[in-house]
Amino acid sequence: MSSSSPATLSQSVFAHSRWWQNRTLRRFMRHRLALLGVAMITLIVLACLFGPSLLPYDELYIDLRARFAPPFTAGYHIFGTDPLGRDVAVRLFMAGRISLLVGFFAMVLSTLIGTVIGVVAGYYGGRIGTVLMRFVDAFLSFPGIFLLLALAAFIKPSPFMITVIIAVTSWMETARIVEAEVRSLRERDFVLAARMLGLSNRWIMFRELLPNAIGPIIVAATLTVARAILLEAYVSFLGYGIQPPLPSWGNMLNGAQQYLASAPWLAIVPGVAITLAVTSFNFIGDGLRDALDARSDLH
Repeated sequence: MSSSSPATLSQSVFAHSRWWQNRTLRRFMRHRLALLGVAMITLIVLACLFGPSLLPYDELYIDLRARFAPPFTAGYHIFGTDPLGRDVAVRLFMAGRISLLVGFFAMVLSTLIGTVIGVVAGYYGGRIGTVLMRFVDAFLSFPGIFLLLALAAFIKPSPFMITVIIAVTSWMETARIVEAEVRSLRERDFVLAARMLGLSNRWIMFRELLPNAIGPIIVAATLTVARAILLEAYVSFLGYGIQPPLPSWGNMLNGAQQYLASAPWLAIVPGVAITLAVTSFNFIGDGLRDALDARSDLH
């Protein structure tokens, strides 16, 4: 019997991965709401990237003669203007850049923290796993919103710090998901074979177990983006997040609350943007969950 080298094992895993990705893509393409979510997120991202350059104003331009102009009534102000005569559309797109970046990078950081803790806890188990998971439970015992607000109240708000705060309060669900997946995989034959080959624990955790648990991590990460966008909007709406004049969807809602009766578009426009972005990421997460589940081919 010929022995299998790590290179041979990697090649076979890569070939299997290509087949898995193709099957996954076909399942994802059958999920209509997920495709709608991808289309909506693509449009939102393109609008935020290129929209400001297509408009004749910047986010800080003030035109007091055009204060509270309703949408489509004052030249190029397609979404109207705010109490200072600033164009709502360009502020919406610039705010989208901030909110989406905060959501994305908060997802990356929280997924990294949760994945590392979950892999270590699930692989070692025993006392190490127990201590780590009780640490996770301790964080989960605090209401997430209050923990987020408490941290934001004592830290100078900026996009970077808001991203870090959201990540620090959002990694626990990922850790629990990864720990459960790794715990169910650690006694499989491929892990035992890796141990017999003398591979290190770090190699086994992050090169053998982690790729086999990537599906639930991807789904959780997608949903974390939606949650991070909502958390940023919530904190900024309460005045503890992104501070004016730097726009975000949350502080646009904060500035609109006293004009709900006289200028409702000031709240409707960022509110619709938040709803579309969060709903789209949730649709994508649902589609990925179904696509990564091989049992969906049976239905």
